Amino acid sequence: MAARTLSPEEVALSEARKVRRLGREAKERTITETASPKHTIKYRPWLSISSQSIHAKNSRLQRVKVLTWNMLAQCLVRRELFPTSNCLKAGQREGMLHLEVLSQDADILCLQEVDRLDKLIPKLEEAGYTHKFASGPGKKHGCLIAFKTNLYKLNDFDVVYYDDQHVRIDGSGNFHCANSFRTRNIGLLASIGCVNNDSQGVIVATTHLFWHPKYTYERARQAGILVREVLRFRARLQSDNWPCILAGDFNCPPSDATYSLIVGDPFLVDQQTLINSSRVVHVSVDPSVCATVLAPSVDEGGGEEAEDPDCTITNARPAKLSDGLLSIQELVDLHNRNCRILSAYDEGLRGLKRHFSLDTFGDEATWSTGRHGCHEPQYTSYTHYWKTVLDYIFVIDPADRVSRVIGLLSPHKTADLLPGLPQRDVCASDHISLVAEMVWVDKP
Repeated sequence: MAARTLSPEEVALSEARKVRRLGREAKERTITETASPKHTIKYRPWLSISSQSIHAKNSRLQRVKVLTWNMLAQCLVRRELFPTSNCLKAGQREGMLHLEVLSQDADILCLQEVDRLDKLIPKLEEAGYTHKFASGPGKKHGCLIAFKTNLYKLNDFDVVYYDDQHVRIDGSGNFHCANSFRTRNIGLLASIGCVNNDSQGVIVATTHLFWHPKYTYERARQAGILVREVLRFRARLQSDNWPCILAGDFNCPPSDATYSLIVGDPFLVDQQTLINSSRVVHVSVDPSVCATVLAPSVDEGGGEEAEDPDCTITNARPAKLSDGLLSIQELVDLHNRNCRILSAYDEGLRGLKRHFSLDTFGDEATWSTGRHGCHEPQYTSYTHYWKTVLDYIFVIDPADRVSRVIGLLSPHKTADLLPGLPQRDVCASDHISLVAEMVWVDKP
């Protein structure tokens, strides 16, 4: 039987139904795409910490929420370093990076391994931040401090180039600096005053210390310089009643000598052994050193770090007395600034573990509960090849006030990090962001 020919009226009705159906489908697609955005990150609950010692009537109560994160610069991404990652391309990571930075609505941002500024800065400005950025000589990535313009104004800033910092008053040249490796790492400092209270503000520092796991001495030297320069910066600006926040990638676990030096714990025997074994002079300091192997350019963006992240010390010789490297006691003296330095997460998670099931560094490590650091997160960097704690938010209180941690962004559960960061819909970096909210109150 021949098909019946539709009348013009029936054709028009069919077309109208088709238009309505396509319209509904388009609307449904729009709703679905809005409800399920292209870029998502793993939800992490906010952990509030009550403190009966905080009173709203305290006339000098000061509240700050700070985020620190190593973003994993795109120029450093290599498939061989992250074989289990499913989001290494810039287009896969960019939205997740911006979401992680902005989702906690922190007052202050401390970011490391920052590149692609043309993409990041407009997002920060749209969210109400202004910033300062600096990088080491010749590096394609750097450190960034950002802060909300409705809360803070920039008073001053400084960049600390660790390679050129003197740690001895005698001698000259390399002896003066006592460095074992010219790493091109920096610290970025900023003095930001409260918009609504000229008497209050914060000294903020962010840094990315030397990455090489075997160069314990150089990392300890850099950390001591950072603390020294932060305190000098605060004194020069006559802001001794302002707290200091030192946040970033310190590239060492709590069991490392550098962490113990920062928080004022005495050295353990194995920590001294690691420092002494790393008291060497690299070819970057002494060009006459005979290369152990053909030395690539030392650059996190494609040199030794990209080729062999777990390599032993190469292209270096044992230090001589004439090199001026600091002794164990001299390193301790460099860090001894007559001020107490606390870790926000170590302090906060210590109390929270009584009420929540939280995995911390001391659960896995053979680490005395009497030492600082055992309540740091279990991991702040988790990849196929390395799983450790490297990132911290340190605090130096002013002489007349004390800090209280009143909230933390919970660490990731280990199961969420498998099979290794970066992972789509979890985290776009190999590091995990840390966020802490703190208040400063009058000493009791």
